[in-house]
Amino acid sequence: MDEKREVEHVQALERDAEHASHKPKYKANTQLDDAARLLEEAGGHVEYTLDEMKQVLRRIDFYVCLPMCITYWIQQMDKSSVSYAAVFDLQKHAGLVGTQYSWLTSVVYCAQLVCQPISAYALVALPVKTWVLFNMAAWSICTICTAACRNFVSLLICRMLLGAFEATIMPSFILITQMWWLRREQSYRTVAYQVANSCAAIFGPLMSYGIGRATEGSGVILEYQGIFLFIGAVSLAFVPVVWWLLPNSPTTARFLRRNGGRDRLIAVHRLKENNTGTKTSKFKWAQVWETYRDPKTYMWAGMWFCAACPSGGINAFGPLITKGFGFSTLKTILMQIPTGCIGIAGLLTSIYITNRIKMRWPVLAVVTLFPIAGAIALTQVERSKPGGLMAAYYVAYVFSVIQPLLVSWCNLNASGTTKRVVTTATMFGALTIGNIVGPQVYLTREAPYYRTGLYVDIACWCILLILVVTMGFYLRHLNRKQEARRVAMGLPAGLKDTSIMTHEEAAAYKLELDTKLRAAGFSPEHVNEHAFEDLTDFENIYFQYVV
Repeated sequence: MDEKREVEHVQALERDAEHASHKPKYKANTQLDDAARLLEEAGGHVEYTLDEMKQVLRRIDFYVCLPMCITYWIQQMDKSSVSYAAVFDLQKHAGLVGTQYSWLTSVVYCAQLVCQPISAYALVALPVKTWVLFNMAAWSICTICTAACRNFVSLLICRMLLGAFEATIMPSFILITQMWWLRREQSYRTVAYQVANSCAAIFGPLMSYGIGRATEGSGVILEYQGIFLFIGAVSLAFVPVVWWLLPNSPTTARFLRRNGGRDRLIAVHRLKENNTGTKTSKFKWAQVWETYRDPKTYMWAGMWFCAACPSGGINAFGPLITKGFGFSTLKTILMQIPTGCIGIAGLLTSIYITNRIKMRWPVLAVVTLFPIAGAIALTQVERSKPGGLMAAYYVAYVFSVIQPLLVSWCNLNASGTTKRVVTTATMFGALTIGNIVGPQVYLTREAPYYRTGLYVDIACWCILLILVVTMGFYLRHLNRKQEARRVAMGLPAGLKDTSIMTHEEAAAYKLELDTKLRAAGFSPEHVNEHAFEDLTDFENIYFQYVV
């Protein structure tokens, strides 16, 4: 009876707010997601200490974040294997001419673009773990098979299949991150598997160097064939490891069975602060339409394209650019290793600053200035100064930090399972188009200068800078609108987002918040009451955008 009266009270307040604003109100979805059902069976609320929560978080990091890092590391090495092979004369041995080498990179992203709708639907309808592992095993086999390719057509087919199977990894990981961690925690976990991505830029060249030395003049296999065989075999060997570690969701994870299932309840209950839910298995077309009525969708898409176009070009032609500075084949491979270190250092520094100031756009804007400066220097420094050219190349390589920061920012600002998945698929679609275009603007006839490619990259980064600043101010505007809706319901103004605070800051603020809410006639649980109703960020007035 008490719950019934509470519901009636809230509904009355919402009707009053609706009449006061004279605006139509979104209806709540009736399909509760998996976590809501689990909490309902446990009485709707779980009390736990900060230490208990941290213990659960450590187990989540081991069983969820670690396999994500492994998978992302493997995926990047498999995808980059063609650029390592190019240094060992892949073009010559396979008879590639004109733009054929460029298409070996672009076709990966063409396949990913075509497969995005399938991926978006599969992530809602299928267990995430099963879908990820199927694709991981498949792309590993594709990399191994690439070793048998001796002409453009066979290489193109293998690379196309590789792209199709890799298409789901970033959308899957964004969804998994939203299912398991608070929004502040998500930044660090996103950076963790993106750091693993940068580790591929360290281990990939080292592996390629060793394989190149071992197979050079062997007469058994060519150097580029050894690269594809070895990297693909390493990838396939990690599939059982990821299968053993990675769970499907917080509601089914076996490592949360301790303490009579209490760990599972803690893992689920703490996510209420996100106001984004975990995952529902119902695909909701209303959320699809809302995604494409949301201006943020198109702004994110523009940013991802502008980040991906330079990335696709430099990732494919970076080793060829540095080889054009006058270095030998093996030394060119070794000169790629610092790029991974730059990515790791840049990511760790930027995410530390981001979480200290609790704002994303200023950090991202500053980071974007580095590749602009480095690329301009590459077009101006004389070819007689290889040291200066390498310095400019390394400064430009800070671009590798941009995409991870965009991922961690974008996935914090959408709610509702279907809307999150479709938003991510749209962003990834823009990213794949950028990666398709990127290698094509590096013209073979301009080797080793590639001035057209560099000028296009500079333009993309300048547009990205404008979009980042614009998005920061737009999200601030949306937060003011959300606060006005809450105040119209009688809630106190100035509510803060605990999901981006440290655990200690959140605990202290909740005590202050409880006093404010009770003074206004609301219970402390009221703020997150719609967290597991699979509402979108437009529908849930308690959702706060991260600027």
